[in-house]
Amino acid sequence: QMGNVWRADRPQRGRYRQFMQCDIDIFGDPSYLAEVELILATTTTLGKLDFKGFKIRINDRRILKAMASYSGFAEETYDTAFIILDKMDKIGLDGVKEELVQSGFDASAVEKFVALFEGITGSTEDIVRVTDILGDKLEEGVRDNLLQIISIVEHGKKADFTVEFDPTLVRGMGYYTGTIFEIAMPEFGGSCGGGGRYDRMVGKFTGNDVPAVGFSIGFERIVLLLLERQMKVDDMPKKTAFLVDKGIEGEKLGDIISLAMDRRMNGENILVVRMNKNKKFQKEQLQVSGYSVFEEFYND
Repeated sequence: QMGNVWRADRPQRGRYRQFMQCDIDIFGDPSYLAEVELILATTTTLGKLDFKGFKIRINDRRILKAMASYSGFAEETYDTAFIILDKMDKIGLDGVKEELVQSGFDASAVEKFVALFEGITGSTEDIVRVTDILGDKLEEGVRDNLLQIISIVEHGKKADFTVEFDPTLVRGMGYYTGTIFEIAMPEFGGSCGGGGRYDRMVGKFTGNDVPAVGFSIGFERIVLLLLERQMKVDDMPKKTAFLVDKGIEGEKLGDIISLAMDRRMNGENILVVRMNKNKKFQKEQLQVSGYSVFEEFYND
């Protein structure tokens, strides 16, 4: 979906007061496959536009909260701590430490907090090391979820980019409940897109929680680069849906994602989703969204 939105912060190159935002959202899928699909869809699009060497920064809000809890911060102060942490790329680790203390956080708790970020390189080993330290402060399954996302994205990617764990990534919107991610490009100092999981957002309006995850691209920033490079965009391809049995995980799931990526690179529009018990209804819903071809994958 695309629409006009407005920002409150200071406009700058590629960051206008009013701008067009392109969103990809998946509702109703609680599995990490939704995050994988969004990241691969976005990065493949950027790759087709000849963007290279960009980076996907990835984190999880539950890791941030576990870090704050482990350090001894009061729960009502988490948002303040995260706002300060979000300045890491501007003021550095020492600056974050100083501002936390100035904001009233206990000095020993701050020392414990900033120590978690020392020596971070962005590798999956960092995820294991940090989450081992957090222990039972971290919700069960979060680490494996993040490692699976990174592994399958690396397995299935068709564009020139890297995925890096960044525990300083906050994403300012407080409605995020799980995985969060941003696109960092060499041409810009800031983000060119980002998103995350927001499983409780729909429930605030309807009373019924619906799993949801989204990824948005800064349209003006991308268009600005396209104009500078005099790039051309191909026509939209046809639409096919891969229905994947819920028992398929790991390498076999990675192979299916890789197959989808290969066919996308050949011009097909491929959606990969978990197969519902009521396949007939699921296909009818997908047909409403324009999908006319269905391929089913089972765990033989």
